[in-house]
Amino acid sequence: MKKFFSLLLALSLALSLTACGGSTDTGDTAADDTTAEPVDLYVFAAASMQESLDQVIEAYKAVAPEVTVVATYDSSGTLKTQIQEGADCDVFISAAPKQMNQLDAEGGEENTEGLDLVDSATRLDLLENKVTLAVPEGNPKGIESFDQLAELLAAGDVFLAMGNSDVPVGQYTQKIFTYYGLDEASLASAGVLTYGSNVKEVTTQVSEGTVDCGVIYATDAFSAGLTVVDEATAEMCGQVIYPAAVMKNSANPDAAKAFLDFLSTDEAMACFEAVGFSPMA
Repeated sequence: MKKFFSLLLALSLALSLTACGGSTDTGDTAADDTTAEPVDLYVFAAASMQESLDQVIEAYKAVAPEVTVVATYDSSGTLKTQIQEGADCDVFISAAPKQMNQLDAEGGEENTEGLDLVDSATRLDLLENKVTLAVPEGNPKGIESFDQLAELLAAGDVFLAMGNSDVPVGQYTQKIFTYYGLDEASLASAGVLTYGSNVKEVTTQVSEGTVDCGVIYATDAFSAGLTVVDEATAEMCGQVIYPAAVMKNSANPDAAKAFLDFLSTDEAMACFEAVGFSPMA
């Protein structure tokens, strides 16, 4: 009889565990069905972010495996225009506040076209970069500083690569020219300047040694393995701030906000800091 009750107890326990397990499995399946709904998230980001953001996107797969992040990298000016023209974009990360302000109804004086494409409540200053003077391998021209560069440019004795005027890195370079009292038009006429449509093109010119030096971001110099001989101060060109925000026309605003939140996590920041970005407070 005792053996019978023991077997009965074991059988009851087994049935109870099976029922609990079945209930849990059903719940897990339901949860998986909810989280497994595939989402394509379109992220437009400044070209200077490509190496680090690609790593962040890879890390995000473990956090949200149902989300496929489709990244487009180019100059912030080009991306701004594409967004304005109706391109699918859920999250925009610019290499300067100007391009974000142009799309943001709360962008102040720079919102000259009255555009209202940014979810202003989600906007944040994500990262800071540095503007640097980089040289090709061996530094054939022996350039050591922005001070020296200004003298060489004025004398017509150097060939500099810089970004176009609609590219943030080009706009920072123009501010450096103003700081040194240099006239860009005169320099261009003298044949000492060459341009790139984004920072990657400028970086490539320096890497290939087709120029004596180039003004690029610290992160691009690091990723390309270039030698940096000087770093511009805030007095010379201002802070290099990267704002990020969800777009108002996002097809997946909740997923976009979740990804934007992830960009500020320690895990994501480690990827950004590894190439030379600094987190904004």
